[in-house]
Amino acid sequence: GQVLELLRAVRRGSEDRKRSLGRLRWALQNEDTQQKFVRLDGSIRTLTGLFTSSQAELQLEAAHCLHELSHSSVPAVAEACLPVTSYLLTYLSGHSLEFTELCLYTLGNLVVESEAVRKQLLPQGIIPVLASCIQSPHEVVLEGVGYVLSQLLQAKEAPTEIIPLVLDSVLPQHMLRLVCSGLQAGMGPAVECAWCLHYIICRHKENAVLLALGAVPALTSLLLDLASQIPQDAPEGLELLVCPVLRCLSNLLAQPGCQGQGQDGRLLVALFLILECLLQQHPFLVQECLWLLNNLTGERPTGWWHCWHPPWFYSHVPSLPTPADDPFFCSALLALDLLPALLQLLTCSHTATVLVLTVLCNIAEKGLPQCQQLLQQPLLPQLLPLLSLPHPEAVGQCLELLHLLFLHCPQAAADFTRQGGHQALEQHQSSPELQERAQALLDVVRQPPGAPSATLAAFS
Repeated sequence: GQVLELLRAVRRGSEDRKRSLGRLRWALQNEDTQQKFVRLDGSIRTLTGLFTSSQAELQLEAAHCLHELSHSSVPAVAEACLPVTSYLLTYLSGHSLEFTELCLYTLGNLVVESEAVRKQLLPQGIIPVLASCIQSPHEVVLEGVGYVLSQLLQAKEAPTEIIPLVLDSVLPQHMLRLVCSGLQAGMGPAVECAWCLHYIICRHKENAVLLALGAVPALTSLLLDLASQIPQDAPEGLELLVCPVLRCLSNLLAQPGCQGQGQDGRLLVALFLILECLLQQHPFLVQECLWLLNNLTGERPTGWWHCWHPPWFYSHVPSLPTPADDPFFCSALLALDLLPALLQLLTCSHTATVLVLTVLCNIAEKGLPQCQQLLQQPLLPQLLPLLSLPHPEAVGQCLELLHLLFLHCPQAAADFTRQGGHQALEQHQSSPELQERAQALLDVVRQPPGAPSATLAAFS
C-alpha cells in the first residue's frame, strides 16, 4: 500500500516529485520496506531513470534512495540494484562531492552483500575507476574509495579475482602514500587504506609489489612519527590507524624477501612508547605490538591476527612463512634496556602472556650472554606464578623458556630449585600436554651440583 503509493507519486512527475523522493528515501530506511520496494514491478527502473536524469536535485535524491537500499543485509535487495552499478561507476567522476561520496558508499555497501554485484563490477572496470578516484584531492572521496576497496578485498574471491587486479594498478602506491601521510592527508582515508593493505598482505602469499614500493621502511617511519607525536598531542582515533599499520608491518616482516628490511632499533622504542600512551584506553594494542615484536626478534611467528572479518575469512588465511633468525632486534631490545617494560606486559592478558614468553624465548635462543641478561631482571620469580596458570599454551611456553635458560645457564636450574620451582613443575606431571616437558625439566633441577647435564630431548 504505502510503498506502492510512494512509487506512484515518484512516477507521476508532478511538481513535488523531489518531496516524494524524500519521503521514499525516509521509508527505505526500513528493511521490510526495502524488500517490498524492490519486488514492485519497475521500481528500480524508475529510480534508475531519476538517478540518470539531468535534474541535479532529483538525481541527488534518487542517489540517497539507492544508498538506503544498499544498506539492506538481504542479498536479493543488493541484486535488484544490479542495473544501476554501471551508472554508479560512471558518476564517480561526478559534479558534486556529496554525489560522488554517495555513489562510493552505495557501491561499498552493495559489494558486501552480493557476490553477483562484485562479479558484475569487475568487468565494468571498478578497479581502474577507483585507481582514478584515489588521486582525488578531496578527503571525503579518498575515504570513500578506501571503504569500497576494503569491502572488495574482504570478499571470499578476493585472493584470486580482486587482489591481482589491485596489485596491477596504481592503487598500492597511493594507498601506501595515504597511510603514511595519515596525519596530514586525513585520518579517515589513512585508516581505510591501512586496512586495505592489511587485507592484501594477509591474503596474498608474496607481496613483492608492496616490498618493492618500500612498504617496510615507510610503515616503520610512520610508526616512529606517530610515537613521537603521541605524548604531546595524540589525535583522536589514532589507535584505529596504529592497529592495521602494526599488522601490515608484522605480516610483511614474516615474508620471504624481507630479510634485513626495517632494521631500525628506534622501532622498538616506538612500540613501547605507543603502548605506554595508549595501553590504558586501548588494551587490544598490547597483542598487536607484541606480535610485531615477536616477528622482529625471532623465528617463531605466532599466526596472523585478525579483526572485523566475516566468519568464512579464517579458512582463507595462508600459512605463515618463517622470518629469518636475525639477532639484530634481540640485541637492540637488551641494549636499549627495554626488558623491564616488556616484563610488565606479562600479566596483561592470556594472549599477552604467551606472546611475551615467546619474545623472551626468541632472546634466550641466542645464547649465554642473552640468557644472563634475562636472568638479571630477575626473571625466574616472575615465571613461577605463570606455571600455575590454567592455560596450557602459556604454561607450555613458560616451560620452553625455562628449557632455554637451563640449557645455556645451568646455574639457573639451581636458582629455580631454591625458589621452589620443582614444586611448580610437579603439578604438571599428570598433564598429557605438558608432562613430558615438565618431567624433562624436573630431571634437570633434581640433579646434584656438578653432575653431567640431563637430556632435554623432550624439547628438541
